[in-house]
Amino acid sequence: MARKRLNGEGSIYPYEHGFRGYVWVTTPSGRRQRKYVSAKSRPEVVDKLQAIRSAAARGPVNTKFPTLESYLDGWLTEVVRPSLAPSTASNYDLFCRRYIVQDLGKKRLDRLTVRDVQTWVNALRTRCQCCAQAKDAAREKPRCCELGKCCGQVAAEWTVHQAWMVLRGALTQAMRDELVSRNVAALVRVPVPRKKSRTVWSVDDARKFLESSRSAGDPLHAGYVLMLVLGLRRGELLGLAWEDVDLDGREARIEWQLQRVDGQLIRRRTKTSASDAALPLPDIALDALKSHQTLEKVSRLRAGEAWHKSGLVLTTRFGLPLDPRNFHRKFKERAEAAGVPVVSVHSTRRTCASLLVELGVHPRVAMTILRHSQIAVTMDIYSQVTSQSTRDALAQLGSRLAGGEQ
Repeated sequence: MARKRLNGEGSIYPYEHGFRGYVWVTTPSGRRQRKYVSAKSRPEVVDKLQAIRSAAARGPVNTKFPTLESYLDGWLTEVVRPSLAPSTASNYDLFCRRYIVQDLGKKRLDRLTVRDVQTWVNALRTRCQCCAQAKDAAREKPRCCELGKCCGQVAAEWTVHQAWMVLRGALTQAMRDELVSRNVAALVRVPVPRKKSRTVWSVDDARKFLESSRSAGDPLHAGYVLMLVLGLRRGELLGLAWEDVDLDGREARIEWQLQRVDGQLIRRRTKTSASDAALPLPDIALDALKSHQTLEKVSRLRAGEAWHKSGLVLTTRFGLPLDPRNFHRKFKERAEAAGVPVVSVHSTRRTCASLLVELGVHPRVAMTILRHSQIAVTMDIYSQVTSQSTRDALAQLGSRLAGGEQ
């Protein structure tokens, strides 16, 4: 006589092209629901149901699973945007839209496999992103891929790594939400790309740059001085207000930053408390700020009623916040005019750090000046001293080994 099926045990029955079965489980919300599975043969259904029973014995089990695209939308809205800086959240959104959803978005979250992620990573490394994202098709006048002349715009290794990091972070949250039992992205090995060597200005380069901006009457001269002397980040420099500057006390409080996020300029607090600092103003910075005050008064009189009282140190000729991209462009134009290597604005922090190395400043002091949250960041910069410093050190070492004077 067949055993009577117990209440809540589940059931198996013939279904399209095979068999289907269900078992009762408790969902994360605390409700009792049926969890269905199907397969071509009855033994396969039995195995699947047994796996679900084992999972149910360990904790709640989901009965419905969203697609990866749907889950990423909720993750960005409920987790990323409330907890991360606006610019960081915007970058996460960009990587999801341009790199992840396009290939993996239609996959059901619980059916995403390690092989799916590995195939996706491999494709990112070889596929032309201009073709994949239809960049040329969006132009008024196509100039490459739409004309059948693929430009081969392959994603950089850092881009691939960052896209994988975003996916891994999303799936980590999915594990916390008890939607998946493992993070398949974390099981894919994606090496950290090597850092590219960056050009760093020498003391002479920095001096030539500042002399060029001062002699030309560049309205951004004070900003250039603060970047090179205090090692300010671009956002910190553009977010600095006069109320944060104490000319009599010879110090500036670095507590705010200006960023462009989703097409809007936002002034917000610096990223971490370690970034907040009151830095002393040496004579060169103090003189530059006093001169800039005079220039601002002239600009305010010229603008008249068109002047905006933003209170920021660096502004447009009408007192409006200065767009970070425009500042970057002006910086590069000044570098060309000064006849020094054209570097990125952020490289000036590395220049400031390199100058501190050459002056023999202790790393802990440099950490305070540069406002790093961890000493490891400072030491990473200190380990990349200028080639001239390296040559001098090796020359001294060679002299010692050769029995030269000590």
